[in-house]
Amino acid sequence: MVVGSVLVTGGTGYIGSFTALALLQADYKVVIIDNLYNSSNEVLNRIELICGKKPEYHQCDITDEKALDEVFKAHPDIDSVIHFAALKAVGESAEVPLEYYRVNVYGTLCLLRSMQKHGVTNIVFSSSATVYGDATRFEGMIPIPEECPLGPTNPYGNTKFTVETMITDHINAERVKAKKEGKNGDVFNAALLRYFNPAGSHPSGVMGEDPQGVPYNLLPLLAQVAVGKREKLLVFGDDYDSKDGTAIRDYIHILDLSRGHTVALDHLRSNHPGVRAWNLGTGKGSTVYDMINAFSSAVGRDLPYEVVGRRPGDVLNLTANPTRANKELGWKAEHTLEGACTDLWRWTENNPQGYRQEPPKEFLEKLKAGGK
Repeated sequence: MVVGSVLVTGGTGYIGSFTALALLQADYKVVIIDNLYNSSNEVLNRIELICGKKPEYHQCDITDEKALDEVFKAHPDIDSVIHFAALKAVGESAEVPLEYYRVNVYGTLCLLRSMQKHGVTNIVFSSSATVYGDATRFEGMIPIPEECPLGPTNPYGNTKFTVETMITDHINAERVKAKKEGKNGDVFNAALLRYFNPAGSHPSGVMGEDPQGVPYNLLPLLAQVAVGKREKLLVFGDDYDSKDGTAIRDYIHILDLSRGHTVALDHLRSNHPGVRAWNLGTGKGSTVYDMINAFSSAVGRDLPYEVVGRRPGDVLNLTANPTRANKELGWKAEHTLEGACTDLWRWTENNPQGYRQEPPKEFLEKLKAGGK
């Protein structure tokens, strides 16, 4: 019994693909669009290996409104969207900000207009903890609650903040318009999911993060050091006001994060909250050195690193206060940091070419035998 039909933009990417898997496992019909800029459609086969169902897929760019219209026309049963499609590197966003605004902001504008034309009323937006900027500038805001004033410190964060504002204005306007017309405005809802640092892979070892170019996140970089693709990890700054001088982040297992999207969507469809923001994080902060130690432990040897200067736009502490999601969504992070590191290493060690190789036979046999 299909519970609903969802369009997942950017659904072949890391978080998008895991969310597509979680949605299929929760009996949603899933339609993915992606332009494969930084991902591979091989992940569709891996999703099917794990859950026995394959999402429908259209190669489509988020900034192409006509192409989006065609997808909605082809799938008139779509009632909700989970929106991941975006450029996502903080450093790169400072070098090419206009491209980040074109893809992230204009792309979302195209999506919202297409949704409006086709009567699609629920959107779950993949936002980011970067919208908070440096929360240490306010007293009592670490760990960060949703009430923390927003103030991004880089162009990537600015695009996420802009999109949050655009979605909020759009949903509120649609609700008012519906009421004026004597219709039910409650059908228009949005979840702004501000998440922290996704980590880990599928425990089966057949699905994980597979960046096509240079990864920008700490754990994939460490994984490349571990397999010899990279000589050492660069640690950006050891002069922060933390226990060891390195920046503090909240690392959340990809399985917990993807489940957060399904429960947020369920909440929109059953509770009609209007626009609501939720943090998805563990509530536990880890320094860069904590992460190097945890991943080195999973690998079984010390991994080399070098301390260099801070990056512009980086902040001291991004740790979530996930209380609102715990209470309102009944969602809580269940996996440990150690588990995320173990899962990531299993994926990296056994799939050095990522999705450009066949998954190991023993992993496939285990899946077939039901060891999911």
